[in-house]
Amino acid sequence: MNSRLPEWLKKRVPNSSTVGMVEGMMRDSKLHTVCESARCPNLGECWSKKTATFMILGDICTRNCGFCAITVGKPLEVDQDEPRRLAEAAKSMGLKHVVVTSVARDELPDEGSTQFAETIKALRLAIPGVIVEVLTPDFKGKRWCIKRVVDAHPDIYNHNIETVERLSPTVRPQAKYSRTLDLLRSVKIMDATIHTKSGIMLGLGETHEEILQTLRDLRDVDVSAVTIGQYLRPTTTQHLPVQEYVHPDRFCEYEQIGEEMGFLFVASGPFVRSSYNAQDFSEKLLANRLAKVGTTTNEMLV
Repeated sequence: MNSRLPEWLKKRVPNSSTVGMVEGMMRDSKLHTVCESARCPNLGECWSKKTATFMILGDICTRNCGFCAITVGKPLEVDQDEPRRLAEAAKSMGLKHVVVTSVARDELPDEGSTQFAETIKALRLAIPGVIVEVLTPDFKGKRWCIKRVVDAHPDIYNHNIETVERLSPTVRPQAKYSRTLDLLRSVKIMDATIHTKSGIMLGLGETHEEILQTLRDLRDVDVSAVTIGQYLRPTTTQHLPVQEYVHPDRFCEYEQIGEEMGFLFVASGPFVRSSYNAQDFSEKLLANRLAKVGTTTNEMLV
């Protein structure tokens, strides 16, 4: 296919002093962001709005997914003070919705789940009323690791399915499509009050029907929110090639289909990523809660 980016994928980089401020804060606090490590095309936009997605447990991953730009190798030691520093940074940035993700840490007995739980607790202490969203690895399906995170009670538990079932072994060879669905199902069984979320990349060679089936599979395990975005190749040699640049109109179509399927929230567009404008989901959750309160009040008045 033509490797030139279409016009709708050309993004202007914001000129903002806030970008440098956020970068300086991350360096001073010795924190990592997935924005940098995964070479997210939205970094400038998000940082200019003083938001970022924190990445705990270092910036070196134990897995080698075909789409991901994060460095693979020997991971760093677990930093026990990281949760506190992250919470203080989030507080300084004035964040009300905090997204925390991590590299995969397959070498750790707890897969990094304890660090997630401690980070959630630290955020609750530092920022009253904060909405906490976690985007975790699959923990190799270990129920007790999933439960450790669930018991810390994040508001939103995100785990990305990434692609359709047929392509999953190629796109993320150390993960399993069925394991992702099982994790998302398990979270809801363990705590039905937690909203689950997942994400799909398009442009890797999937078909329309396969996309629909993936959305159905996510709804079957009661996933609340889904993000759908365009896969962009991080490098020209080490990562999977882009098979298709999906037109924005088709992203709009999938957003409508997702809403009709019953997802509470659907974000679909070329630049949509798992945590892109993540606060939009929490705002919708708040609006829904207020609507329910209003309905209950009105019923009481009748």
